[in-house]
Amino acid sequence: MIAILVGVLSLLTQVIIMLVIVQFVVGLLFAFNVINPHNEFAGALYRTCNMLLDPILRPIQKIMPDTRPLDLSPMVLIIGLSILQNVLVRAANQAM
Repeated sequence: MIAILVGVLSLLTQVIIMLVIVQFVVGLLFAFNVINPHNEFAGALYRTCNMLLDPILRPIQKIMPDTRPLDLSPMVLIIGLSILQNVLVRAANQAM
């Protein structure tokens, strides 16, 4: 039972990390005019990532100091999720 729970939480953290990476890459492509921001698919992908990640990133942004041109909250989220995933996996391994 614990292994299933850890597996589900591990999968969820991996999905969130992938969403952060997709949001970052699409944002860079928009910023450097590699992709037109009016492209329907890329715009929908970026808006969806923002919609899903904003509730997670907003509390981190409130805690962190203001680094106006560079938003470090996605990096903090990735590091935090990686640490959480490692702790859960180790706890599950010790419980078995």
